[in-house]
Amino acid sequence: MAVPFDQRADLIWFDGQFQPTSESKVSVLTHGLHYASCVFEGERAYGGTIYKITEHSERLRRSAGILDFDIPYSVAEIDAAKRLVLEKNNQKEAYVRAIAWRGSEQLGVSAQQNKIHLAIATWEWPSYFDPEQRLKGIRLDLAEYRRPDPATAPCLAKAAGLYMICTISKHRAERKGYADAMMLDWQGRVAECTGANIFFTRDGAIHTPIADCFLNGLTRQTVIALAKQQGMEVIESRIMPDDLPSYNECFIVGSAAEVTPISEIGPYKFRPGNISRALMDAYSNAVRLPAKAA
Repeated sequence: MAVPFDQRADLIWFDGQFQPTSESKVSVLTHGLHYASCVFEGERAYGGTIYKITEHSERLRRSAGILDFDIPYSVAEIDAAKRLVLEKNNQKEAYVRAIAWRGSEQLGVSAQQNKIHLAIATWEWPSYFDPEQRLKGIRLDLAEYRRPDPATAPCLAKAAGLYMICTISKHRAERKGYADAMMLDWQGRVAECTGANIFFTRDGAIHTPIADCFLNGLTRQTVIALAKQQGMEVIESRIMPDDLPSYNECFIVGSAAEVTPISEIGPYKFRPGNISRALMDAYSNAVRLPAKAA
């Protein structure tokens, strides 16, 4: 049986101090738990080097600003803390979770004077999906919940509250035998998966939804750049569910998912092909280049 996350024998960086993970506690009256005033980042380390570490720290602070609070550490300080946690835990191939939230000084909708906390944890984590199945392409369900209108939620922040519908959708998909679910946006257009951006291919070109009501993921940006470096055309546009039968390949991307081919989205079938494989290889090489350089 896997060790529960809160009982791991490693260390967490918590407000500038190291604590054993098993002793790291947060009050049940914290504002971040009751009112979702919480932002986070999910990052990966390859060979002991965190990929795009500074970009993630910048986004963490940007997300906090969108939620109307300021993290009391600079980007450089957050970067240094993440590197130190990884070193203290002696982990090379790892996942890095930085999280910031409002504390428990005041429990009500308004909590402007609450202390802002920052914690950083790391743990060894293999491929997000089963490696053998990943090469064949994983299966996606169609989520019932949709990504909200940007006028109704802070969609461009990596905020904990926005993942509530993701957890519900992923659970429902897994109970039906799928690995994940694809979400539409509030207007019924293709948006993303529960924790990854999505791409399609047709006639040698790559198509992906415009990221204006969901995160323009750092992995998404990396994969677009890698595709263009290889001379592939990348088209960002509005994609409707009715367009899906016209595509050949499909794959999702994210810090956790990396580049993962898709074989099925509900009734729609895809065949992992040369473009998916080329970008899987290109991404694998790109994330390990910084580690080799270090």
